[in-house]
Amino acid sequence: MSLADVQEPKNSSGSLTSPENRLTAPMNTSFILSPSRQFSYEDGPVPSLPTPRYVRVRIVATGLCGSDVRIARCGLHPITLGHESAGIVDACGSDVKGLSVGDRVALEPGVGCNTCETCRSGRYNLCESMQFAATPPYNGTLSTFYCLPEECCYKLPSHISFREGALVEPLSIAVHCCGLAGSLQGRSVAVFGAGPIGLLCCAVAQAFGAAKVVVIDAVAPRLSFATDFGADDVYMMEAGFPETNAQKVLEKAGLDAGFDVVIDATGAEPCINCGVAALKRGGVFVQAGLGSPNIAFPIGQICDKEATLKGSFRYGPGDYKLAIQLLESNRIQLDSLITHEFAFSNAEQAFQNVADRVGIKSLIFGPGIDRAFAEGRTEQHTRVSDLPRL
Repeated sequence: MSLADVQEPKNSSGSLTSPENRLTAPMNTSFILSPSRQFSYEDGPVPSLPTPRYVRVRIVATGLCGSDVRIARCGLHPITLGHESAGIVDACGSDVKGLSVGDRVALEPGVGCNTCETCRSGRYNLCESMQFAATPPYNGTLSTFYCLPEECCYKLPSHISFREGALVEPLSIAVHCCGLAGSLQGRSVAVFGAGPIGLLCCAVAQAFGAAKVVVIDAVAPRLSFATDFGADDVYMMEAGFPETNAQKVLEKAGLDAGFDVVIDATGAEPCINCGVAALKRGGVFVQAGLGSPNIAFPIGQICDKEATLKGSFRYGPGDYKLAIQLLESNRIQLDSLITHEFAFSNAEQAFQNVADRVGIKSLIFGPGIDRAFAEGRTEQHTRVSDLPRL
């Protein structure tokens, strides 16, 4: 992906200033993608609370994922990017009951309408009117401030840093995905893809009691990371027929009948076909990765095995709460996933990093934020008064 030159915000005299060093009146600095796929920094007013039940959050850390890069490649609308964020509550509406200024929170970046049939039935992730951060036309979280309803902000455990808090969003995706598979206690699970979502699915499956979790990928360094991250075994995808790869991975895992559960976090046709071939009769196949919208899919095998095929989309009620509980109990630890970190002024480089598939997870610190502050794990060490002036 070719990324354009970054344009830094200008001060009143017209000269360029770094978003980390401005000492002006409070502003909301945002990282913008233009329709011509150019990145720039833009200053705007601090956002007001849309309703009395909203809170305003000072963004401390934001993670990047593949969907951010896909949006950057399209560049169809001017938009603020980013949706995996954590920060500090900066202001509360009059109807907010459970949060206070200074609370450290992870952000759930989608707001459903709460009135449609899917929302009212408890599946708000399927809301057709969902306002999801960095999904056109809605702006994302790569800015100084971001506003959300109280119910979309979750307090971080005292021992969890903002850096890790930014990864609650992808962790919730993994929680949702594994939850769709049903009880994993004592079951065998194959996870295709050793990127952030696949690795988190591996960790969640382990936390949910899976007897064996095998991670499959075509990139050796990522498989090595998966071994260190808790996979019971790994398998390197080879060129050739899906059935051949499936047989080899089953032999390596010591499974004759197949995996009870297969989770595909790649969206790649060879992985999907291999996963279906490696699935046990009567097993569950969960599709989490988004690749080409149209692929050759072995639907006949799904029928022959009377397998259950489920699509997984983001996260739903209870997923964020459970993700936080997994962190609070230390059953899952996220710090090792963060391999690259960038100042807000280097946000474009972070996008290039993800586009080039460098490392596992890249983070961007908010305007005026450095790593030392983002590493803060309690309100005592991350007070609003300690934030850099804007």
